Amino acid sequence: MIINVPDTTATGIHMALVEARHNIGVASSMVFTMIVIADGRHYDRALKACEDAGREHPSRIILVTNGDADGDHVDAEIRLGEEVPGEIISLRFHGQLTEHRASVVLALLLPDSPVVAWWPGSAPAKPGQDPLGKLAARRITDAMGSSRPLAAIERRARNYSPGDTDLTWTRLTPWRALLASALDSYPAKITGASVEAGPNNAASMLLAAWLEDRLKVQVESSEGGKGIGITNVTLHTSKGDIVIAREDGRMATFSAPGLPRRQVALRRRDIDALITEELRRLDVDDIFASAMRVLVERCERRDAEKATNA
Repeated sequence: MIINVPDTTATGIHMALVEARHNIGVASSMVFTMIVIADGRHYDRALKACEDAGREHPSRIILVTNGDADGDHVDAEIRLGEEVPGEIISLRFHGQLTEHRASVVLALLLPDSPVVAWWPGSAPAKPGQDPLGKLAARRITDAMGSSRPLAAIERRARNYSPGDTDLTWTRLTPWRALLASALDSYPAKITGASVEAGPNNAASMLLAAWLEDRLKVQVESSEGGKGIGITNVTLHTSKGDIVIAREDGRMATFSAPGLPRRQVALRRRDIDALITEELRRLDVDDIFASAMRVLVERCERRDAEKATNA
């Protein structure tokens, strides 16, 4: 069921929800509220990702976007029923009300339940201090949704607040699992490492920071090569190199001294799978926080080297 509520208020939206639930007999049994702040370019894709994520995490999803500058009002669209997991409320703010979105959204949050905020495209420099971000205990951004991913992930790291995360980190889950498994199957002292990736890949910066944090060794990072996403991770040991190489974004080759080469699945995942995974945890990710601190340290060393060589 889709209900349009033009030129409305938070009270009007709430009354429309109550009436709709009564008419179609839908019970309210949602585990959290997710606020999705999307521009027009990312709106449709974000809506689909929310629908897919809601099948695993029934929730109230509030999609927030800005309309035109004419008139000060809010238009709402409510989706619920058998084909819609949980509830989806789309809010389009017009005119001066774009400056007061948080007050409307606040009145629509589920009581006594966690709140998650997600920016699928451009995000504020400091999500934890954004009016909508302040409503959430978890704030999800996506540096790869920015026009400048490398600058975006660096900005996220420098402005990190407890509860922040980025889908760049979620994209690294298969890589981190495979690297941990590689070290389990081939225990050796790591003396250094390197990460290679295609152009403008923020994930390679974060993976290098994570490896440096976990292994306590220097990790070289390079972007701009051929291939899709992260293309190669090499762990240097006294007995030789452990290498995971991926060129096509689907399959990778694992090799280590004394072990036969083998193919392993390492497919790049779409946004639906990423947001669904990220919503499985609503607590602070301490490992991500530690990797972001190291990323800032790496950026500061880079800046210091540039200043020295200038």
